[in-house]
Amino acid sequence: MSRTQPPAGTATAPPTDPATPPTDSDTPSAANQKLPMAALLALAVAVFITSLTETLPAGLLPAMSSGLHVSQSATGQTVTIYALGTVLTTIPLATATAGWRRKRLLLTAMAGFAVANTVTALSSDYALTLVARFVAGVAAGLAWALLAGYARRMVAPALEGRAIAVAMAGIPVALSVGVPAGTFIGQVASWRTAFYTMTGLTVLLLVWIATVVPDYPGQTAGGKIPVRSTLKVPGVTPVLFVMLVFVLAHTLLYAYVATFLDHVGMGDRTDAVLLVFGVACLISIWLVGAYISRHLRTLTVASTLLVGASVAVLGAFSHTHLLVYVAAALWGLGWGGVPTLLQTAAGQAGGEAADAAQAILVVLWNVAMAAGGIAGGLLLGPAGVGSFPWIVLALLVPVLAVVVVSRAHGFPVRRAAD
Repeated sequence: MSRTQPPAGTATAPPTDPATPPTDSDTPSAANQKLPMAALLALAVAVFITSLTETLPAGLLPAMSSGLHVSQSATGQTVTIYALGTVLTTIPLATATAGWRRKRLLLTAMAGFAVANTVTALSSDYALTLVARFVAGVAAGLAWALLAGYARRMVAPALEGRAIAVAMAGIPVALSVGVPAGTFIGQVASWRTAFYTMTGLTVLLLVWIATVVPDYPGQTAGGKIPVRSTLKVPGVTPVLFVMLVFVLAHTLLYAYVATFLDHVGMGDRTDAVLLVFGVACLISIWLVGAYISRHLRTLTVASTLLVGASVAVLGAFSHTHLLVYVAAALWGLGWGGVPTLLQTAAGQAGGEAADAAQAILVVLWNVAMAAGGIAGGLLLGPAGVGSFPWIVLALLVPVLAVVVVSRAHGFPVRRAAD
């Protein structure tokens, strides 16, 4: 999902792909209780590439600005144009490619990243770079509209949550490890080398996908995605609202976390704080994957409360550096599993319209991420970065309220079927 999300989310991140319900010929036997780890890890790397491609310019901004001969503000728009490509094209392309075989579509999307990152690495022209970044955003929309659904179709129903959790592990890894690593490559070599590295990783992934990832049919009839009618399906709108506001709140703080840490005298410890956040995210993903099949509602409430506790600590006790690390751990424990939780909730709520719910989720996830970055920029001057934790806490109140109220649909009390 994009950053975070998505999606993920990157950016986050998707419950089912635009295809007909799986049949006995294209789904695993319920007796098969093992996760196809090689194939799922290939999807996780795909998620990693989509998330890192979007956020990589943030760590390379000064060097890219110099190389493209434009201001850092203009260079920052390479992230915005990526999100715009995803927002504008996800639903139309999901409709247009509904009949494609799933493996063919996944390979096409990832090949798009290889082309876009190569052009970005080669380009010294700002306009051409923007075009390449837009293409990368289009590829992200294609990928996010099918990745989580792909993971679900590989396993028996009882393992769907775990499968999605493995696939979505690429998001926190990209944010906590990928961006610092890309920045390091940019510092010791060049920003162009960082993008070439992304191309090389994508080429290897294409071989990996071709070798181990199973194929599934696309939609055989009627490819149109009924967006309006999907929003009327009980449970879909609450899930989308929770996703929109939760991702907005998270992005508002995450996009300016370096600025916040500098504000509290920890600017030189940003990498350490993000490492704590990333490790906690991975723990969260494991826990969600283990318990989501029966406790989706409880886990969603817990995630909201953990992120709320984190920002409350940041707002009240940021002068104590040890508590900043504690807050980072709470934040990661709360946020890491959110893409999996919301994707699974959207898929379950959507039912037969899960493909449309997924396409809408991908679009709104990127809208929320873009809005979080823009809102943070607008608030930075008048409100100051010190106010961001309290703003995030205020945004989480309606998120928690909607989750609690949506007892029958969206985040039901009943257990999901095994």
